[in-house]
Order: sequence, then structure tokens, then C-alpha cells
Amino acid sequence: MEQASSDPAAAYARFRQRQLSPLLAEFAGGYGFELDDYQREACAHVETGSGVLVAAPTGAGKTIVGEFAVFLALRTGRKCFYTTPIKALSNQKYADLVRAYGAASVGLLTGDTSINSEAPVVVMTTEVLRNMIYARSATLANLGYVVMDEVHYLADRFRGAVWEEVIIGLAESIQVIALSATVSNAEEFGEWLAEVRGDVAVVVSERRPVPLFQHVMVGRRIHDLFADVAPTAQATPQPGKAEVNPELIKVARDEARRVRDDSRRPRGRTGKGKRTVGYGSGRYGGAAHKRFSEGGPSRSSRSMVPNRPDLVERLDAEALLPAIVFIFSRVGCDAAVGQLLASGIKLTSPEERREIALIIERHVSGLSGADLRALDHGRFAEALERGIAAHHAGMLPAYKECVEEAFVRGLIKVVFATETLALGINMPARSVVLEKLVKYNGESHADITPGEYTQLTGRAGRRGIDIEGHAVVLWQPGLDPRALAGLASRRTYPLKSSFAPTYNMAVNLVGTVGRERARTLLEQSFAQFQSDRSVVGWARTLTKNTEAVAGYWEAAECERGDFAEYAKLRAEISQTEAELARSRKSDRRAEALESLLILQPGDVVRVPQGRSQGWVVIIDPGTRDRKGSSDPRPLVLTEDRQVRRLSLVDFPTPVKAAGRMKINKRFDPREPASRRNLAAALRNKLIGIDHDPERHRVPADPELTERIGELRERMREHPCHDCPDREAHARWSERALRLEREVAQTERRMASRTNTIANRFDRICTVLQSLGYLAEGDEVTDEGRMLARIYSELDLVAAECIRAGVFDGLSHPQLAAVLASLVFEARRSDDGVRRPRMPDSRTDAAMTQLRRIWREVSLVERDARLEPGPEPDIGFSQAAFSWAAGRPLSAVLTDSGLTAGDFVRWVRQVIDFADQVGHAAGPGELRDTARRIVTSMRRGVVDFVPDDSDDV
Repeated sequence: MEQASSDPAAAYARFRQRQLSPLLAEFAGGYGFELDDYQREACAHVETGSGVLVAAPTGAGKTIVGEFAVFLALRTGRKCFYTTPIKALSNQKYADLVRAYGAASVGLLTGDTSINSEAPVVVMTTEVLRNMIYARSATLANLGYVVMDEVHYLADRFRGAVWEEVIIGLAESIQVIALSATVSNAEEFGEWLAEVRGDVAVVVSERRPVPLFQHVMVGRRIHDLFADVAPTAQATPQPGKAEVNPELIKVARDEARRVRDDSRRPRGRTGKGKRTVGYGSGRYGGAAHKRFSEGGPSRSSRSMVPNRPDLVERLDAEALLPAIVFIFSRVGCDAAVGQLLASGIKLTSPEERREIALIIERHVSGLSGADLRALDHGRFAEALERGIAAHHAGMLPAYKECVEEAFVRGLIKVVFATETLALGINMPARSVVLEKLVKYNGESHADITPGEYTQLTGRAGRRGIDIEGHAVVLWQPGLDPRALAGLASRRTYPLKSSFAPTYNMAVNLVGTVGRERARTLLEQSFAQFQSDRSVVGWARTLTKNTEAVAGYWEAAECERGDFAEYAKLRAEISQTEAELARSRKSDRRAEALESLLILQPGDVVRVPQGRSQGWVVIIDPGTRDRKGSSDPRPLVLTEDRQVRRLSLVDFPTPVKAAGRMKINKRFDPREPASRRNLAAALRNKLIGIDHDPERHRVPADPELTERIGELRERMREHPCHDCPDREAHARWSERALRLEREVAQTERRMASRTNTIANRFDRICTVLQSLGYLAEGDEVTDEGRMLARIYSELDLVAAECIRAGVFDGLSHPQLAAVLASLVFEARRSDDGVRRPRMPDSRTDAAMTQLRRIWREVSLVERDARLEPGPEPDIGFSQAAFSWAAGRPLSAVLTDSGLTAGDFVRWVRQVIDFADQVGHAAGPGELRDTARRIVTSMRRGVVDFVPDDSDDV
């Protein structure tokens, strides 16, 4: 925290600031500390009526700028909406603002909570504001400020588009205050905001409020990562490369002597030379390295990797608690808590344990004894009272709230968390520990990026409590300290748009502003802005290359004629010959396969290449019982009495039987006498066969051959053909032609990147028109207005199901099961032994209809050159059915194998989706059934804690 300066000049500057910005001075006076320079600068922009983008590190206090917008709204009689990406953050910010301004002035709107929605200040999730904009809600009247907290969420591939929809859709008169983590392209993002919103200032602060020191723990000892002060601990990072602690270099070198050379690093700098897929790049050690150790990891190597109880005891001894230990696995987080419980570690005092017990009681008091037993509550409570906890999306929201409250109050000393905590609510710690620097990204194990490292370690150091923060990386066999130092030194976190138009977005925009205006608005998206920025660089290259082409053609000029025309003839000949070779190769393979399929026993054929090259007789064509292979594998006898099984590789050209001979039914390829007799018969047969291999070749494409002949004739007749300097001219012309091809390729790339968002929107509108959601005059039909109420990745499939009556006649548990298939997405680690099934024959029949509709929609999308939506997933259908039918929590969790947190999250998504379907369907039986889903599923653990973490 910066202290007020006693310098007279600084005091006078503050006096002048108070005179120029009296409201800001009044607001700042309400805090017990002096605002940082960047906070004052950003607030001043807001006070003068400008929008502002504030990019600052985690914990730097950028929310003060958002709170100033709230203060201004209340002072000037206008409204302020404070948006957050997740409900937990909305609830937290609502509580903060109620404490500051009173419950009468502050409201809360989330998916399932509405408190004082017409208040002058309303906290809400970003999706709620997006829906208000599309619905032209009266609540938007007199809105003066919109604070978009954690605006870097627009990079989220699932939900990021919502932020851009809001930014584009808000009225121009509304000031947008965008708060972001430190991103490396803040200026680019700010330029886009200014282009879309008008006057938007960009305020960037890279100064961490608490210096961050970097360490590596080897065995039971914590080493500094850098020989000098870590770059992240310097107020102003110094230029040049920071030196790595030589002790760590020695540790790595000593370890390397005990390990085979080929395990230290994948072949090549990028690891692309590896023969097998490894564990990340290999620079950060881990599983791949251990595999190659001589006889497995040695005892000394294992002792270098800290175990979890030792880690916690060491952090405690070094006064580095409380700590967040990031483990990229839910199972790993729970296992870590179990290991600490087994070790007997206690990190809390008797008074702290009493406070924790009260927090637990308050958060779970409404749950039944049966529910608590199903949740293994005793183990959770024991760990928490010892100051130990896990935090991940698989936990019950009530349990996560317990952990968050106790940790913020300093009662919990160590939390084992997945990386989603780095993007969640405000839970700073003195230290952050990273067990590994490699994580599974859904497809493979990959190194964490500099941006991810910055996000994770950004939690270290509590402003106003700690004078310094600490990031600790645990040693892994094969870790390269220099690579880690490079990771820890960079502050790279680029913000990339994930925006893409959807069916719901299209009908809402067309219904609100018309198709042409909607298209124009979408062209203003950050995604298109970034795409167009890349085109600028290509345009520069295009100009340079076009000038170079003109110079090359000038150098290639010939006195005898137009050398450019002659050079293009030569180039066309080369291209046509290459095309002929390609077509011949492709045709020959297809024809070779076809020729093998028609071979019969006794056919005499010539093998054109391979170790069996020469004449053979077919014993068995190998076209039957090929075990799923599409290629035949003929069994043959060669002239030298060898029996071999051949494949398509031996026949690059089609094969034709040159003759046929009879094979004795009693022929046995294992008997030498049988082979000798058949080989003799083959040699006799070959006496009367034409041995010229040219007769067995595929004739060239006659059209291409004729075309090449014509071109060669024109080339020989061209006046430049006999020029004595022809080849010198040709060298310049070849450069010109090569560069012309590059120019054409660049132009194609530019065309493909320009208007990409608008082109996708046009394709979406084509699909909507073909299915009757948009009329010919681009009017939204009744079906389109129904679709406008459904916010789901499979929104169009859901709307088609409503139209087709797929959901009609189902009971509410049955409807819940079917709707679950349209929102559920199995985690890749959930591929369990259970094969999911629908609860009964009625739901199974409905799913058959739903899948048919999904396929039909996918075909329409394919015709419009759109990627089809994900296939419906019935992995949660049985659990949704059981819960809607009233089965107890313990039974549903046991049958489904889901964690409590996942179960609650998916139930809430089904509830939200059922509510959308009910509203979309309008008055009638389907709406009534959807409402019964909502009431029947909102019970027990689902209804007990209204907020929900949307992390995954």
C-alpha cells in the first residue's frame, strides 16, 4: 500500500486534485489509505464522463474504480449495473456494496435470485444484462454506468461471447468501466473499446501491490529461484535476463548425471523430435522424465520431490502460511487433504477451531442428516477444523463457501485447489505453491503458459496484510531451472476473443435492430477487430511483394518478345506435368487396389517392386476374412519357390493377370515338394508370356498428355525460345512467378479473414430462413421469437424439438431426463465403466426423435458450411430423472458416480434450461411440466445455497 507523501509538492498536487475533482476527493476520503496513482487516473476519467479500461494485477485494487462508478451513480441520480462472470462473485460484491450503501440502494440479479431489482445499484451476472438488452427491459432506463468486472473472461470459449454482446449492445450514452487482469494486449483491447463505445481511456498498471518472490522447493529445502531479486519483486523490472540461482543449476546438473541422457530433454528444442508423446515439453520435468530413469527414479531422486506433509510443515516453519497449493486434478486435491489428515497435522488453535465449527454450522444447518452422511461431512469438517481444505468445482457449493469464508478470515492455513480458483472469488494468500508445471488440457499433457503462471501466482501476497508474497514450485525430476526462470519472468497474458454468432444471438439481434444493422454490429466485435488487425500486417507484406514482382519482371525483359508470356508457358508446362504425375499416382493406387480385388487363384502376375519383384502365381487372393482391413493381401509363390503374403505396397501400379494356371487342390504351401512342383509349372507358363513390363503400365491421362504437347509446341514457337540469354531471363522470371504465387496466397488469406464474423452470421441466417425462424423479409417469425428465449449451445435443436412435439406428453422427471441431454457435457475424465442409458422406454423414444432432429439440423448446417453443434449427451439423464422424481441425494450420487458439486451444478443447469423451454413454449402443458421440473428439482442441496460457481 502506498503511503501519503510528506513532500510539499505532492501535498499541493493533492490539494489541486481535490479542487478539480471534488467527488473523487470525497470518495477517496472514505478509504483509510491513499489511492494509487493508477486508481486516481482511472477514477478521474470516469468522473469526466469517459469510459475506461483498467488492467492491473490480481489484488492491486482495481475494483475501487468500479466502486467509484457506483458512488457517482448514487450521487448523480443515475443507475449503475455491476456485472461479474460468476454468481459467487456477484453475491460477494452485493454483500460489499450493501455494507457500504445499505440494502435499500443495492439489488442482486442472478439466474435464480432477484433482490431489489429496481435499485439504483444492481449487481448481476453478465448473462442477466445480456438478456435485458435483448428483451429491451424497462430496468435499463436511466442506466448511466456499467462496471464489467473480470472482463478478461471474454476469452472464455464457452461464455466469452456474452461480454462482447453486452459491450456492443449497450446504448452509447452508458459509460463502461472494464476491469481486467494484466493482459499483454491491453492497448489493443482499449482501441477496440474506443472504436465501439467512443471515448474510452486505457489505464494499465503492472506494479504488483505486494512484491512476489519466486522459489523452488527441493526435498525439504526452499531455494530462491533467482540469484538476485526476482523480476516480479521489483517495483520496476530491470532490462536483461535475470540470473538463475546457481544452487538450483547444480541440483539439476547432479540429477542429470544419475539419469540417461535421452530422458533429460525431448529431441529438438520444441520436443518435436520425440518418438513418443511425452509429458509436456520436458522442460518442467515430471512423469516423462521418470520413465527414462535407469531402473526408475532413484531413492535420492525421489527424496528431492517434496511430499505434501513435508511441504506444509516447511511452509509453516518459514512463516509462509496461509498458502494455496494448486494441483491440476480434483482427485489430487482430495487426496492431498487425506494425506494431511493421515499425517496428523493440525494448523489451528482451539479458538480458531471453534470459529471454524460455527462457520460450518451456519453453512450446512439446513441440510438433513442423510444428506450430510452422503456428502461425507465428518471428513470435511475434521479437515477444515485442522486448517486444511480442498477447493474445486466437484465440491458442494455450501462447502466451497465454508472454505472461502474461513480462508479469507485467516482460519484456514492451506487450501489444495484446482486452477479454477485463480479465476474465481477474492481469496489471496501469503504463498502460492505449484505442484507441477504441466497439466492436462483436455487432449494432452501440456506445459502451463506464462499467462497461466501469472494468473496462478497472482494470488500470493495479501494487500494490507503481507509485505511480500511468495510463489513456490515443487521440484520434479528433470526440471530445468532456467526454463522455470523464463516462465516466471514473463508477464504474457494476451486477451483473445472467443466471440462467434449463435442462432439465439442472430434472432435476437435481427428482431431488435434488423438484419443489416445486426450484421454491422457483429462486424464491430473484438474477434473481427483482432482478425482485421492481422490483415494489416499481410497488407504491408502484399505491397512490398507486389513492388518486388514488378522489379523482377523488369529484369527479365527480353528484346525478342514478351518473356513474361514465355515464362508463364514454361510454368504451365511444369504445373501440368506435376498434375499428371499426381493424378497418375492417385489413379494408379485406386486402380491397383481394384485390380487386386479381382485376382483369382492361379493368376500369373508381375510384382513391380519390393523383395518379391518379378513373376508370381496367386495361391490365395486374400480378399476374404481380412479382419476389417480394406486392402487385400494375396498369398503368392515366386519363381524361386518362396511363398509370401503381399500387400498393396508391393503393387504401386495396377496388376493384370498375364495368364492363368491350374493349382492342384491338394497343394500345401508348407510342403517343399508342392512348392517345387508349382514353381516348375510357373516357369513353364512364363515361356509363353510377354515379359515387357511396359505393357502392364497404366496409360497416362490422354487429355493432360495432349495439353502438355500443345504447350510444348507453343513454347518452341515463341520468339523468346531461341534467345541466347533465355536462361538468365528465366531466373528472374522464376523469382517473379514464385513471388506472384505468394501474393495470391496472401490475398486469399486476407479475404478469408475479412468479414469472417459477418459471413458466419449470414450462414446462420440462411439456416434460420430455411427452417422458418426468419421470414424472407428478414422478419423474425413466431418460431424465431420462441428461439430467442433459449440460451443453449443446442438452442436450435431444442427449438426444433418444441416444434416437433418431442417434449409433449412427458412427465416432469421424463422431461428433465431429455432436457439434460441438451445441456450436459461429460468431462473427459468421466469416461467410466457405466454406459449411460435413458430411464425408461418413453424417454428412450423421445431421445430417438431428438437425435434424429439433431442429425437433420446438422445436415442443414453442413449445407450452409457451419460446424454442427455437439451431439446430445445422456450422461446426466438418469440422475436428472431420479432427482426430479424425488429420490434422496445419497441414492442419486451413488448411482451416477458424480461428485456433489458436479451434481448440483448440472441440476441447476437443467432447472435453468427447463425454465427457458417453458417460457419459449408459451402457455400450455409443456410450460406446466417445465415449471414442475423447476419446483421438484429445487430442493435439498440444490436449493440450500442459492449461488453457484460456474467453473469447470
